[in-house]
Amino acid sequence: MFERKTMNTINIDEEILSNEASKLLKKIINEGFEIAQIRNLPQNKVGDEIFSYLLFQICHGRNPTKEMIFNDILYNLKVSDEINDPLRVFISDKEYVKIFVKATIGDEYNVPTLGIINEIQDIEIYEFPDKSIIKPTHLSGKVILNTGQNQIDRAEIKKWFKINYYETWREKNYRTLRPKIIIEPILFNDINLNDYKFFCYKGIVKLIQVDLDRRTNHTRLFFDKKWNKKDFSIGYPISSQSPQKPLNLDHMISKVEVMAKYFEFIRIDLYSNEEKCYVGEITNCHGSGIEKVIPLNAEREFSNNIFK
Repeated sequence: MFERKTMNTINIDEEILSNEASKLLKKIINEGFEIAQIRNLPQNKVGDEIFSYLLFQICHGRNPTKEMIFNDILYNLKVSDEINDPLRVFISDKEYVKIFVKATIGDEYNVPTLGIINEIQDIEIYEFPDKSIIKPTHLSGKVILNTGQNQIDRAEIKKWFKINYYETWREKNYRTLRPKIIIEPILFNDINLNDYKFFCYKGIVKLIQVDLDRRTNHTRLFFDKKWNKKDFSIGYPISSQSPQKPLNLDHMISKVEVMAKYFEFIRIDLYSNEEKCYVGEITNCHGSGIEKVIPLNAEREFSNNIFK
């Protein structure tokens, strides 16, 4: 992930960094600290700020700014006190987010919960139901599909209990989450289900991301709320496919915007078979602010579609 290069290639923007972080980063540069070592930075406000600053430079090749640019907005969210807002922390937990969904739009939009594993020692004896999805409630990007024909990797699930996602990417909303495992059904009996990710600003859906073939040849498409296709992507290549507008898109948008009004900027993910929809998760910092817009010269256009 990280290039192996010395810190003297890093430019310090003292208008972006706090005074304490700027002083510590200068000290680190003078001592020849290497990029590969940034995970060893102190796990406190100053260390988190420097980590996020250096990570941004490594991934984007420039300093973060205070402009309304997508990844810059995410950077500023990560290093701000807002990321510690109790509601943002609460909805980061894949079990507790269902309480928020139930309170705002109704329990019928929650994926049913088949079980919760609270203790690591219970993994060996837990009988995982067939046709289920196994996920940690306190992490992002980890999932096991149990089709009923595969061996459950219980050793991998045990590893999840020992991971703190904050320590990986310094997203402070994950820092205090207690490790648990949640088991849910495979929705609509489809293991390659399209999910719709709604990017919302000031309570309004601005862009819709559709991930396609994510387990074979992962690509993405972006649409506005009227289902006009955009000529950019982020993180993954632009798909050559042209999925039809979901029959229940307006319904999905209406439910997403009820939830989105509680946040300045948020991403809300739904699964749908065009008749019924469920909330998958709610994400504060898409890709931890390190995914590049494709093509790179579309970064402003991508950002303007959300923030203007």
